[in-house]
Amino acid sequence: MELIDAVIHFDEFLPQIINLFGPWTYVLLFGIIFAETGLVITPILPGDSLLFIVGTFSGSGFLNILIVYPTLLAAAIIGDSVNYWVGHRLGPKVFRKENSRLFNKSYLEKTREFYERHGGKTIILARFIPIIRTFAPFVAGIGRMKYRTFLFYNVLGGFIWVTSLTFAGYFLGVLPIVKNNFEYAVYIIIFVSLIPVFIEIIRHKFFPKPGVHDDKVSYREVEDTFKKEKLQ
Repeated sequence: MELIDAVIHFDEFLPQIINLFGPWTYVLLFGIIFAETGLVITPILPGDSLLFIVGTFSGSGFLNILIVYPTLLAAAIIGDSVNYWVGHRLGPKVFRKENSRLFNKSYLEKTREFYERHGGKTIILARFIPIIRTFAPFVAGIGRMKYRTFLFYNVLGGFIWVTSLTFAGYFLGVLPIVKNNFEYAVYIIIFVSLIPVFIEIIRHKFFPKPGVHDDKVSYREVEDTFKKEKLQ
């Protein structure tokens, strides 16, 4: 359990991990971001806060920004691509599985609705939304989105996400006001990243779509969404 807690709260343990693993920290960082974007069963791993904290430690000289930045960028892009192909491969089989603690089909419906509203831009916007970030490439694969289209949005979204948060930490993290209130700065990053989630919860609770049941999304509905958006 301690190991699982350390992985989930990797961002909080980063100082100790740097001291313990040295250069291998870059490999661990790659693995965390890859898993958070590439494995649909691990949407709870740190994303936004980790990028900001890694940027901060790079700005303070504990990590090399010339190594950490391309490492994180590669992890984000490769992770989404792997997630896409897993969804593409599994297709209808996903809808025969029951809900579990690690895989809840309501996430599929929320992500499908996101595609219905935003089209291919979902892959970019989802980078900044926990859980949707993990399911967006997976659902794109299930819906047979054209891979060239997906790859374009994947690379662009990964670049914006990693660059903005990592360099925000790199430049802002060395400011006295941030250094002296670092814990609060991280909480703010986490809170801001969760705002879209709160909006979605409120929207579903108080303004539900008639006839829609979150856990009843079907493969045909996902396919129809991508056909309608001309993403296939």
